[in-house]
Amino acid sequence: MTRYALRIGSLAAALAAWQLLTSRNVDLWLRFSQFPTVADVARAFADRLGGDDYWTDLTDSLTRILAGFLLAAVLGVATGVLVARSRLAEDLLGPLLEVLRPIPAIALVPVAILLFPSNEQGIVFITCTAAYFPVLVSTRHAVRALTPVWEEAVRTMGGGRWRVLGSVVLPGALPGIFGGLSVGIGVSWICVISAEMISGQYGVGYRTWQDYTVVDYPGVFVGMVTIGVLGWATSTAVEVAGRRLTRWLPRTSYVPGARVRATAPPVAPAVTAGPKTEEEVPRDQLVR
Repeated sequence: MTRYALRIGSLAAALAAWQLLTSRNVDLWLRFSQFPTVADVARAFADRLGGDDYWTDLTDSLTRILAGFLLAAVLGVATGVLVARSRLAEDLLGPLLEVLRPIPAIALVPVAILLFPSNEQGIVFITCTAAYFPVLVSTRHAVRALTPVWEEAVRTMGGGRWRVLGSVVLPGALPGIFGGLSVGIGVSWICVISAEMISGQYGVGYRTWQDYTVVDYPGVFVGMVTIGVLGWATSTAVEVAGRRLTRWLPRTSYVPGARVRATAPPVAPAVTAGPKTEEEVPRDQLVR
């Protein structure tokens, strides 16, 4: 309860500071006088919730992010396992993937416009590309980090290639895979919002940019808050799924406020100088 109270308190303190700086029109170096207050954003948020456009934008953005992310998860895991397990696949696909990986997904907007017949398919493509490479790289490293003893044990008991894949490779690489998925879902939100601003029709990013063009700054902050909440919800869902699927992993117990006390090493008994007489030596040592 103390941790939850601290989290709520930190959020409330940030909102109070925002309200204070904007309502007093504080202009030191940052121009808070240009910002809407928390009350203005709350009123705009309440108005948006009562309209149909907000929920249409929300549904469109979620549909795009889920379609692109799920496609990237399947393709990224499959390609990562293939490249990590096959030298032929690494030689054929590795150079191409390494050349494409540094290109930002948002830079592919012109390519998507030229390649796909509709903007909707292009936005899904950009979202998929954004999440694909984090998942691919994390899966590849996780598979290569597996100890070969597990695979040898399965093969010793008569298991084939698919048995090794299902019993060793995929379960052992799950922590790394979900690490890549957590990164990929965040990058996907960045790119899908940017793509909606550039070439989208409807969506949270599209509506946020439209509000900016008509100088509706409370509406801009409504879009920013919506994006933050959606990103937090989807990232939490990925992390919860990862914890459920990796229950077999050892967990470190965390006790808030507890301090680990270092135990002193055992002290060896002091040895007195000088030879001991026969009466001072124990009988078992005399026998030795």
